[in-house]
Amino acid sequence: MAPAAPTTAVGTRTVVSHLSRLRSPKGQADPFPHYRDLRELGPVLPTPWGGHLVTRHALVDSVMRSRKWRTTDTAWKERQESDRWTGFAHQELSRTLQGLNTPHHTRHRRSIGNVFDRSTLAGLHAVVAGTVDGLLDTLQDRVAEEGDADFGSLVGDQLPIEVIGSWLELPRADYPRLLWLTHEHVVCQELLPTATALAGADRAAEGLRDYFTEIIRDRRAHPRDDVISGWLRTWDAMEADREAADAAVFYLLMFLFVASVETTATLMPTMVHLLDRHRDQWRAVVADPDLAPQAVEEVLRYDPPIHMAGRVAARDTELAGVMIPKDAMVHLMIGSANHDPDHHEDPGTFDIHRTGERISLHLAFGGGAHFCVGAALARQEAGLLLRGLAERFPGLHVTSPPQYAQRVAFRRLTGMRVSTG
Repeated sequence: MAPAAPTTAVGTRTVVSHLSRLRSPKGQADPFPHYRDLRELGPVLPTPWGGHLVTRHALVDSVMRSRKWRTTDTAWKERQESDRWTGFAHQELSRTLQGLNTPHHTRHRRSIGNVFDRSTLAGLHAVVAGTVDGLLDTLQDRVAEEGDADFGSLVGDQLPIEVIGSWLELPRADYPRLLWLTHEHVVCQELLPTATALAGADRAAEGLRDYFTEIIRDRRAHPRDDVISGWLRTWDAMEADREAADAAVFYLLMFLFVASVETTATLMPTMVHLLDRHRDQWRAVVADPDLAPQAVEEVLRYDPPIHMAGRVAARDTELAGVMIPKDAMVHLMIGSANHDPDHHEDPGTFDIHRTGERISLHLAFGGGAHFCVGAALARQEAGLLLRGLAERFPGLHVTSPPQYAQRVAFRRLTGMRVSTG
């Protein structure tokens, strides 16, 4: 029997009250005061469903890197009594890199190597730069016609899907549907999704399965000198069962596509929003576009696309004096950790001029074995976009406040209009 957790002065009602405020429109627009309040309540806080919130940088980082903690794989979900984990979207997610634990994660991760290494990024540089130019042309034309335009739908959503779609050689005509399926699918990873949202995520997962299964079938029949055909050859050498090889490539393909699109699509408008709120720093980037990578890093620290990730205890484990029973979940509050004053000086201040080794030691891309495989590509896309915006539209400004989906884990700007002058 697992040892009982020690009595805590913080009740679950208090925690739920703070989470409710985070989910409100005001909390979505500015979650950071609520993160501060949660950190002040304690580093590990109980929830009514038997989980715990982890609020501090050092603890979040240690859980991400430790083998004492595992991701929510298929075996774990099968042991749960809640119907939440039985849906198709959750089952599919458990078979991707995100849902695999060692040794399966190690095998699948090694099969794609350092997928976005320097050579790949160098080859993609022209694709990203050309896509940025084209999207900014579109933005300029739309602003000329209407006075302002929605930055997220015209640029934020389009840049990552254009880049990853080109890299994977997917038909451009399919991008709109794939974008919609991606946005719907990730909702299953939210902290407290509704039954309706989970049903929508299941339908999206089915759509993604149908689409990428057909892509793999086509590359089997017509092999090319491309990324997907290369993965098929790799898995054919590793796996005698052709069906199993195809399944492995399917889950790699779906995961890399969804992860590359969803997070970067949120990063882009967030970047514009933060620099618009801090006009002196926007002017600094305009005066010196070489500051773009540094500015992107501060955006990632200040308001990352993913604010929460889950892990489960591989065995009874003590965390900051709280006993977490085997299989219990902890919710790693990345958004809070990136604002922890024990790690970042004056964390509530957005400052692209931050210096020191710790500036890049935020947790926007996770850590440990599950560190984001597309981090370098996201940085390249955001950096080249910011440089393009600074060089072409020095007068860029937000004309209407950003609107947010009601989420806690995955940030999602659903609307933000801008003018270019």
